[in-house]
Order: sequence, then structure tokens, then C-alpha cells
Amino acid sequence: MQISLDGRTALVTGSTQGIGAAIAAGLAGAGARVAVNGRDAVRTEEAVERLRREVPGGELFSAPGDLATDEGLAEVLDRLPQTDILVNSLGIFGARPALEIDDAEWRRYFEVNVLTAVRLIRAYLPDMKERGWGRVLNIASDSAVVIPAEMIQYGMSKTALLAVSRGFAKEAAGTGVTVNSVIAGPTHTGGVEEFVYDLVDKDLPWDEAQRAFMREYRPQSLIQRLIEPEEIAHLVVYLSSPLASATTGGAVRVDGGYVDSILP
Repeated sequence: MQISLDGRTALVTGSTQGIGAAIAAGLAGAGARVAVNGRDAVRTEEAVERLRREVPGGELFSAPGDLATDEGLAEVLDRLPQTDILVNSLGIFGARPALEIDDAEWRRYFEVNVLTAVRLIRAYLPDMKERGWGRVLNIASDSAVVIPAEMIQYGMSKTALLAVSRGFAKEAAGTGVTVNSVIAGPTHTGGVEEFVYDLVDKDLPWDEAQRAFMREYRPQSLIQRLIEPEEIAHLVVYLSSPLASATTGGAVRVDGGYVDSILP
């Protein structure tokens, strides 16, 4: 299967590290011109330089801006007035007992994890429709389906993102633009190793430690290990390509079988 995104431009939000950075690298490796986004201009430029080393010949550039603010959104749109591929990867998460989540925190999670995606779709979708081609991908989570008791504010925001994706897919119906969400499962990102070693034997090699963690704390996983960010990026690259022209309005899983359901 040959995937080429030559001539396409992509914006990946929250892409200075973790899943977002892996997606940016994957898209650049497939030939897309990729805008890397983060809140801090210096850190974003550092991420661009790192990704250029990872993807020799890849065309990556910086598009900093805090997308949870009007000013940051305007900054990104000024840097990139139109795009062929929009990947909404930006998100926050954190544990909190359900009855201790106050109104401000509920609003913050909805603002950052949902409304930033809505605003960017609203900004870029009309031009995509007019040109007759585009890809919008919202990075959701298994927590959208299996709501975690320790962070229901996060689960709520990712469930909302599934609805946003389906709704905007209907708005784009028949235009050549596809809109999908990607349900990512438990992933090996920054800070996860420390979290794992807090729960399992610290003397275990990493491969054994993560498998022990998955067996005891995430037994639903069918691969019984954490997912690498690049594995999520592979699916995003495919869904961003012309090969995925008949996939829209979907919640596509790359969760290692974590969600115990046939659909989605």
C-alpha cells in the first residue's frame, strides 16, 4: 500500500510531543507539509527541529498558539490560513474524584478538548468543501467509551468529540471532505513509564513492566502492552490519505482491543 501526501498541507494541534508529534512525523514522512503546534513558540520551534532530524527531508514548520484562547487561534490561522488535513490532537487529562470536579474544571476540559477542535473545523472546513477535498481527524480516546471513574471530566470531553466528528461529517457530506475520530487506547507517552513503575516492580525491564501493568491494571487490552504513539500515527496517516476516501463519520479504533465492544 503506497501512501503519498505530496502537495498536501497538514496542521497537527498539540504536536510538540507524544501522540501529536508522532502524527506530525508520520504525515511529514508521507510527503505532507506539516504545521507543528504548541502553546509556547520556543518549545514549538524546538519540536520542529527535532522532528526534522527524525524525518530527513520532511517539510515541517512552526505554528505556535494557545488554541484555547482567541489570540492563540488567530495566531495559528494567520500562520496557516488554509489546510488540507486538520488533526485535532490537543488535549488535557488528569485524575480527580468525581465529586471534587468543580464547574471551572468541567468548563476547562470542554474548552480545551472539544471547543478548540470545533473552532478549527469551523475555520477550515468551508474552504475544504469549496476545494472538494479535505481530511479532519479528531483524536479521541478509549475513555470516550469506557469512562474512567477517576477522570470523568476527561471521558466526557472525548465522548463529546465523537459527536462533534459525526456531526461535522454530515455537514461535509458529498463534498469530498471526510471527518473521523480516532479512538486511541492506552499509549506509551511522556510520564507513563514513571506512572507504570509506581504500580509495578521497579526492577523489571520496561517491556516486562508494561506487560505486568497491563495484565493487572488494564486487563481488557488484547495486545497486553501499551500502544506506541507511532502506531496511532500509522492509522492517522492512512485516514488522511486518498485511500480512505470512503471512510467518514467514523470512530476508528487503534486501542489494542481495549474497548470490549464490536462497534465502533
